[in-house]
Amino acid sequence: MSSVDDESSDSLVSIARAVRVRGLKGELVADLLTDFPERFEALDELIMLSPAGQRRSVELESFWFQNDRIILKLEGVDSVEAAGELIGFEFCIPETERVQLSDNEYYDFELEGCSVRDITGKDIGRVARVLKTGGAEILEIAAGKGATVLVPLAESIVTEIDISAKQIVIDPPEGLLELS
Repeated sequence: MSSVDDESSDSLVSIARAVRVRGLKGELVADLLTDFPERFEALDELIMLSPAGQRRSVELESFWFQNDRIILKLEGVDSVEAAGELIGFEFCIPETERVQLSDNEYYDFELEGCSVRDITGKDIGRVARVLKTGGAEILEIAAGKGATVLVPLAESIVTEIDISAKQIVIDPPEGLLELS
């Protein structure tokens, strides 16, 4: 494992998070944080991001999928103890290497932090996170004073998304904003 400059301006995209150790050879069970698990086929190296924000480059020795998770074997991590120290770490790639999406498709991290207003210009709040509920996605909007507003990410409601300006415009049906 080699050190990566913590002050690097390169933005990272997390694609997996270690949740527990598997076996006796230093393997890690990780939650997939990507909609494109096939991306691991082309990866030889990952950037490990500690919960404290420290970055380290690591060679991906092997991997395989088990149910909805991925098993990672990293070079130099050969014991239960060594693997255990990596629980909670995220495994990332540089943002420049992310899968390019089609028009009108966005990564959750691109939506998070966007300011939200309605079509009249009234400020609603900021997107705190994107919730996945079965087939639907919902914007969880921090509306100030501890209030949360839930808005379906539907074309009929979300009329404009401008990622570069970090702004979203919504046309909520009557009563939607009062439901939260």
